[in-house]
Amino acid sequence: MLRYILSYMSGDGDPLEFILMICVTVFVTLCCLPVHEAAHAWMAEKLGDSTGRLSGRITLSPFAHLSLMGTLMLFLFGFGFAKPVPVNIRNFKKRKLYMGLTALAGPVSNLILAVIFIIIGYVCALFMPTELTQTVSVAQIASMFFVNVGYYNICLAVFNLIPFPPLDGSRILTMFLPDKIYYRVMQYERYLLYALFALIFLFNRLPISPLSAVSDFIFDGIGTCIEFFVNLIANLFM
Repeated sequence: MLRYILSYMSGDGDPLEFILMICVTVFVTLCCLPVHEAAHAWMAEKLGDSTGRLSGRITLSPFAHLSLMGTLMLFLFGFGFAKPVPVNIRNFKKRKLYMGLTALAGPVSNLILAVIFIIIGYVCALFMPTELTQTVSVAQIASMFFVNVGYYNICLAVFNLIPFPPLDGSRILTMFLPDKIYYRVMQYERYLLYALFALIFLFNRLPISPLSAVSDFIFDGIGTCIEFFVNLIANLFM
């Protein structure tokens, strides 16, 4: 997102592309981040911990979930987070396993949203005019919007799977780490968070960001599969 802002301010950016990316980021912030956090609370509830539900986190209202820092990071770097859902691990019968599954629910929800929105984007593309024109059609704008929303959800899933506290990846890691090592890592959670911010800043200054490379790989794989099935169904019924 920062790239689009700087490009637009320098006069080199496409105004339509800039407005589109603003709309995509706002949509992801208000609609997709809440799904991610609600998925954590919902999974914890199913596994025996009602802390998230009692805190009002099984909701799609963005006001219950958004974090100022995480939202700013999403707008500037394309990777962000919301307020962590409170979880009382003592309420789980299988503490490490259930904590990991609760953490995994968030990224999985983003991947599901990515598939849904990319499908919508490809379906919209079917209604784009076949002849070349200088006017951008509504179907083309809708297709770009939904495909970019899908890509952002993949970015969120990849970012949150990084095994750095307090991201989901660190909680998923608890399923495999011995207790002694896990609790030692948690002692340095605050410092690891600062290290994470430094890594994100570094990645965004590199020609190729590792996070973007992984996101692109997943996006290309999902997109290829969806495009194949959408075109197959379209050829059968159109």
